[in-house]
Amino acid sequence: MLFRDRIYAVRDLMRSHGWDAVVIPESQVAWLSGFTGEGEMVITQDHAGLWTDSRYFIQADRELAGTGVEMHKKLVADLVSLPQWIRKYFAETYRDIVITVDGQALSFSAVDAIREALLDGGREEGEDFHIVNAPDWIDAIWQDKPVAPHGPVMLLDTTYTGWTREQKLSWLRGQLDAKGCDAILLTALDEVAWMLNVRGSDVPFVPVVRSYLIVTRKEALWFVRKEGMPEDGLDALQEEGIEILDYDDVGLALAGGLSDRGILSLWFDPDTLNYDLYDALMTHSLADGALAGRSPVTLRKAVKNEVEIAGMKKAHLVDGLALEKFFYWLERTLEAGTDITEWEAAEKLAEIRRQISGYQGDSFLTISAYGPSAALPHYVTQELNSVRLAPEGLYLLDSGGQYLFGTTDCTRTLPLGPITDLEREDYTLVMKGHIALARAIFPKGTAGCQIDVLARNPLWQCKRNFGHGTGHGVGSFLHVHEGPQSIRQDFNKQALLPGMVVSDEPGIYREDRHGVRHENLLLCVEDGSNDFGTWLRFETLTLCHYDTTALAYELLNTDEKEWLNAYNERVYQTLSPHLGPEISAWLRDKTRAI
Repeated sequence: MLFRDRIYAVRDLMRSHGWDAVVIPESQVAWLSGFTGEGEMVITQDHAGLWTDSRYFIQADRELAGTGVEMHKKLVADLVSLPQWIRKYFAETYRDIVITVDGQALSFSAVDAIREALLDGGREEGEDFHIVNAPDWIDAIWQDKPVAPHGPVMLLDTTYTGWTREQKLSWLRGQLDAKGCDAILLTALDEVAWMLNVRGSDVPFVPVVRSYLIVTRKEALWFVRKEGMPEDGLDALQEEGIEILDYDDVGLALAGGLSDRGILSLWFDPDTLNYDLYDALMTHSLADGALAGRSPVTLRKAVKNEVEIAGMKKAHLVDGLALEKFFYWLERTLEAGTDITEWEAAEKLAEIRRQISGYQGDSFLTISAYGPSAALPHYVTQELNSVRLAPEGLYLLDSGGQYLFGTTDCTRTLPLGPITDLEREDYTLVMKGHIALARAIFPKGTAGCQIDVLARNPLWQCKRNFGHGTGHGVGSFLHVHEGPQSIRQDFNKQALLPGMVVSDEPGIYREDRHGVRHENLLLCVEDGSNDFGTWLRFETLTLCHYDTTALAYELLNTDEKEWLNAYNERVYQTLSPHLGPEISAWLRDKTRAI
């Protein structure tokens, strides 16, 4: 079935049910439209729209061609958000309209934003509009829809986590006391994994288990599928007072079963609770006691303890060795005149990482992008008809690993041979921004949005820019993209705190020409106090050299050269003792001071 035909099939279904619009969550967008990036859609009888941000503009233009789907650009001037578009689209429709959502795939916040937009437009819910929750409605046309996986469950001990489950539950119950409620429902999978010190393989690249957790002042109820649960792990959890319940029973519990346990008030995070469970909660016994608010686990998880920090440093050591072995192999293979494709390069890196003790898989899909491919910030490397690398221009590799002791994410852009003056200039300007952020010293209480400009200013001075965020949080053997902290232009008020790990990844992208991105992971640490307050700075975790042959040295100032020389020397001194003499000699040459 062609993508355009799938849109027609949705409209046929809409007509049969009397639906005026259907909101398509990210998990269904690729099947319906062919767009493989991040985004959401709205389908009406005469319009199919995709909302995505600048990371995917070029990709969306290409992948949506011929599908009948129109791209709506997010995070740009004069944007109209998806909820506001719905409001505007139906502004002249003088009848009751029906907006349909898959409540199991959309959060309460996402649906509520649509509701609020329609209310702000003067419509009355129940009279002028209805929001219909139709879980899995798409199954009627997507008949070979993949089944959500449920893999083995792994229990981590304090060697990796630092805190025991008992310590974490005790801390969370203290949060309940402060909030004045009986229980909290955790629905973010990485939060549940962190709380229970468990990991799984139910989501690609993210070591989590599909489950829900309710913590009361005395109990912990884990709704999970027991298949794949080791017997000793099951016994250990139950001995610690964690009751194991069936995954599918969480809706029944929210619909009334919790009152039997004396739970009259329940704290939930509206950004992670799906609308279907919210619907169950609000139409039954706990409706009056439902308390919406950000989960406290989000912030607690983001501030790494000493054991987690040590694990992250170990992960970056072994991952750095893998990257240097890969870049050595790549250079020598190209010098020998051997053909290498983007896909083959990515597979070689994966092969090297698989030899590392504690390696659990990649932390995201490796971006192996040569030349024009790198102009797509989230390029998907193709196995079939993969682009061949040539001994010229720039090659971008963005990759990371999941290890029992930590998570990595690193991007390097390197020349494969002669490069143009423009490539050299872009490479250097992005490096200047990268270094400026890495060297930042800032007062306690500073949010990431307040220092984002450091990474952009060298580009802005030359009237260049990049559309994605500069930095995201990174979990400890968890999600490679975590909050609540970020470094980007959005007005995220969350302060950067000691123990947080963030990425530093400015870039520049020129369609059909090249892309440049430099990325390290940074640990926020204290940097002393004085009469002006407490100060923070970053400690660089990533260990992988930067190729200095692509730099326009005249664009770098003395401080930038000193930072780059010190970083490359640290990479050499740290990694060379663990590399063979041949690779060590090669790395010595790559890290010589400029």
